[in-house]
Amino acid sequence: MKTVALIMAGGLGAQFWPRSSERHPKQFIHLLGEGTMIQNTVARLAPLFDYEDIYIVAPVSYSAMLRQQLPAIPVENLIKEPFGRNTAPCLALSAITLNQHFSGDTIMTVLPSDHIVHNVREFHQNIEISQQAAAELDGIVALGVKPTRPETRFGYVQVSDNPEYVGQLFANGVRKAYSFAEKPDAATAHRFCDSGDFLWNTGIFSTTLDNFHSALNTYLPDHSALFDFIRQNLLNENYPQILQDMYRQMRSVSVDYGIMEKANNVYIVEGTFGWSDVGTWDELYRLSMKDAKNNVIEGDVIAINSTNCLVSSSEKFIGIIGVEDLIVIDSEHAIVICKRGEAHNVKQLVDFMRRKQINRHL
Repeated sequence: MKTVALIMAGGLGAQFWPRSSERHPKQFIHLLGEGTMIQNTVARLAPLFDYEDIYIVAPVSYSAMLRQQLPAIPVENLIKEPFGRNTAPCLALSAITLNQHFSGDTIMTVLPSDHIVHNVREFHQNIEISQQAAAELDGIVALGVKPTRPETRFGYVQVSDNPEYVGQLFANGVRKAYSFAEKPDAATAHRFCDSGDFLWNTGIFSTTLDNFHSALNTYLPDHSALFDFIRQNLLNENYPQILQDMYRQMRSVSVDYGIMEKANNVYIVEGTFGWSDVGTWDELYRLSMKDAKNNVIEGDVIAINSTNCLVSSSEKFIGIIGVEDLIVIDSEHAIVICKRGEAHNVKQLVDFMRRKQINRHL
């Protein structure tokens, strides 16, 4: 069974402004661990895949950063989008590219570039189970994680406890997906957690190239037609312009909404590893080691009579006195200050700046 890894490295990471910017987005910065987010993701995959079998899809504007941060990945393994169109188009482009090198029964394991995983050995085992199940069930097999709190930022998937759907794979934690739910409100998230049959959707999944093409053709036929034309022109000397023209015609749609929620051959491996998408500064605070005052302090910072704060300095000295529950983050060009619990609104600030064309800080 041939397997390849595909890392999705698009996105701006606006929730991590000002440290994450259009020139240097979240996946290319240091947040947790020694490396950048994408370096840590590749290192996590190295025991499972040769570097020659790790592919990365990202906007062409990220190519230089990818080559700089990931010199072990062959340059031909960088799949370049003209610009982002959400996850369904980026995966469709990746699938037709991979089909130039691999047969249709090759297992493609798809992962975001900017998540945190604990218990890496368990993670590896769950990935291998998803690959085995994708081959045996001819389906899309995602990794889910049991919720530890009623989180409203994550997507959820409801699973069936009927072993008839998956046979002997049931003993390995494989379940039939019953329904998907995107980012519920607080009351619904509590209900999901209490029910016991909902898992967090990690966005990680395995499937064969043939099965992905079939799903694209069935559930996103307009995208499938555009990518058929792209595939026919992969060797055309005007391919970059053709690809850009086709992307302009595409709807922006996620693979979850466009395929996963509609397909009847989606399965879930109940993950036994720790996971977070590290989606906000609040989540980074939750995951980080605290000092005696329950503060997370990074860089050139002094905190006096202050508690429950996240203060991170990369450029400037920062001093805080007599405050609590604050997030203070600097960068070369800006500082953001917000109350803990409000970090999910940082993107609103970025959107406001973009509307007002305050682009020099983005």
